[in-house]
Amino acid sequence: MNLTQKKKTSFRMPYRYDLIIHLCTLILAVFGLFMVASATMGLASGNVMSLMKTIIKQLAFTVLGYLGMVTMARWFTFDRMKKNITPIVSLTLVLLLLALCWEVGGARAWIKIPFPGQEITIQPSEFSKVVIIMVMATYLGDIRNLKLTTKDLMRNPLLIVGGFCFIVAILQSDFGSAIVMAGIACICFLIPYHPSLVRLQKMLVMLLIIGVVLIVWILSPMGEHLIEALPFKNYQINRFTSAMNPFADKYGTGFQLINGLVSFASGGWQGVGYGKSIQKYTNFPAANTDFILAIVVEELGIFGFLLIFICYALIVGRMFIYAIRMKSQRGRIVLIGVSMYFFIHFLFNVGGVTGLIPLTGVPLLMISAGGSSTLSVMVAVGMGQAVISQYRQGKIE
Repeated sequence: MNLTQKKKTSFRMPYRYDLIIHLCTLILAVFGLFMVASATMGLASGNVMSLMKTIIKQLAFTVLGYLGMVTMARWFTFDRMKKNITPIVSLTLVLLLLALCWEVGGARAWIKIPFPGQEITIQPSEFSKVVIIMVMATYLGDIRNLKLTTKDLMRNPLLIVGGFCFIVAILQSDFGSAIVMAGIACICFLIPYHPSLVRLQKMLVMLLIIGVVLIVWILSPMGEHLIEALPFKNYQINRFTSAMNPFADKYGTGFQLINGLVSFASGGWQGVGYGKSIQKYTNFPAANTDFILAIVVEELGIFGFLLIFICYALIVGRMFIYAIRMKSQRGRIVLIGVSMYFFIHFLFNVGGVTGLIPLTGVPLLMISAGGSSTLSVMVAVGMGQAVISQYRQGKIE
């Protein structure tokens, strides 16, 4: 193969990747671009330049995300991951700490990058979710030495994941992202088998079950008084009370959720038509980010939601199928970690927008406006595609 041929194939997906996952990712990315454009119309308030800047920025990050996905799909191997995990973790830590220098919307979770005509922000916590998957696969997957103790195995993962979550939750005040990071790490921890980990894994399963039961109880009428006793800040407590009854403060903490519910009711099955949402013009502050699903349903109806749901389900389902088939624990951790990245974001965003759970500020991946989340999740898909490609070629079992 000559140099010209190498250049032509350098940005193609690797041999024997999963075409369905690839197509679903592209559909979500393109669909997200159109919905961001529509939802931003209300926020732009007739300012065409502001609208165009948002669309161009989202398009740029989507293109970068695709290039990142292809690059990761071609570059990623377990040997390279193990060799480069220390500099990757170090860089992520530096970026997380660097974000503390700026405050955006009450949180110190973004790095501001000056750009002609518009300020661009990067959210390092999104990339840390991908790094956590790498960390769990590197330090816990395919461990052959059965004499290693629990302390030996858990030292690095606990320090790294715990450090990331502490910075994001406490220092950056981004509790939603920290929960997602911890959730991904917990699920990844349940996958590898090692005699020293079995007891901890059983305890974690019990804690997860207890946690789910407690959350359901807190959100029930019986847990209403318990919410006020929780060691949360006022705005976090308000998210619980709004989820339970948004009409208790319909012009305050419940305003956003009520607007979302009105959008759902207005959309019905077929929606009012693309670009014709009314709610996005009614001072709907997160119409193109956290609450973009409400605009999707209002304009495109339940069919618009089903398009997103089917694409998510195919991506998550197919990665689970490959994970079940392969013997490699590292491969399983990567694939299930990426699928949990999608699933947890979907669960938290849809649950928050519909009032089933408190709002967490977690975006709907590749649909919500946000360059960091789009770029990060597409790189994660590329990592999953690399594992699938290597498995289908017989390079890993």
